[in-house]
Amino acid sequence: MYSDNSNHSHDHEHGHHHEHLHHDHEHAHHDHEPLKSRYEQAFSRFDLHLHDEIVQEEVKTLLARHQEENNNSDVLRFLLGTIELTSLKVTDNEDSILRMVERVNSFVNDNPALPHPAGICVYPRFVSIVSNSLEVDDMAISTVCGGFPSSQTFPELKTVETALAVKDGATEIDAVLPVGFFLAEDYDTIYNEIDEIKLACGQDTPLKIILETGALQTAVNVKKAAILAIFSGADYIKTSTGKIEPGATPAAVYTMCKTIKEYYEQTGTAIGIKIAGGVRSCEDAVKYYTIVKEVLGDEWLNNSLFRIGASGLANNILSEIIGKKVQVF
Repeated sequence: MYSDNSNHSHDHEHGHHHEHLHHDHEHAHHDHEPLKSRYEQAFSRFDLHLHDEIVQEEVKTLLARHQEENNNSDVLRFLLGTIELTSLKVTDNEDSILRMVERVNSFVNDNPALPHPAGICVYPRFVSIVSNSLEVDDMAISTVCGGFPSSQTFPELKTVETALAVKDGATEIDAVLPVGFFLAEDYDTIYNEIDEIKLACGQDTPLKIILETGALQTAVNVKKAAILAIFSGADYIKTSTGKIEPGATPAAVYTMCKTIKEYYEQTGTAIGIKIAGGVRSCEDAVKYYTIVKEVLGDEWLNNSLFRIGASGLANNILSEIIGKKVQVF
């Protein structure tokens, strides 16, 4: 995949080994005092003393201090190379998806000096069209699996859908964490479902788990969901489906980046972040870039670890780079 600093682009694509939670249920001590559950053990390794007001303040301060310095054409060019062009509409059909792919092919042919988007994200039934018609070798073919956007289908269908998408040529899978089960604290179900979806992906197909941060509401919930997703096998964590409000927010992205950083410090494994849900303006994109850069550092500033899922954003960034309004994508 296109990367300004490809030397940083980790062995991320090639199934790094997560520190999975132990699957055997813990036995109680002899004195009948039960051990912490595996989830409590996982949570206990992270800072969960979060107050939403404080998180909001920290993000505000960070952006006030650093956003302006990132508002330049180099950063915008970089951001163009992180976008997954996305079409997840009820009106999508083979013709509309094919037109989208052809626009990408033409853009890359006509603009060799510009970064091209990191990938294309579509519904599973259109993966084969993208796979057969995309002429850009180093672009990801992402698809939303597992009963997107609600995740409320049979676990068996989630894994079958994933396996079929991979067979059709998907190189990355985006799946929604079952938020209802999270809110009911049924962590076993979440772990088992994500673990199965990851198995259906295979080692070489990265799995992005969508937390649907707008439904989680608090920073503590966002962090716990991120920890669960990572320990269950996610290679990336992603903010939102784009189907409920609010989508991505600076506070949620900041909290997710903090979680990724703590996990990295504990294990040496770099988890990617994908920001999606209402990211439209250049200003939004620069805001999220600033958070990722300040919390996670330059090592995450490549499109193997940093993605933005959007449809209108690419045209807005391109217009800004070129200096006139364009509708290329």
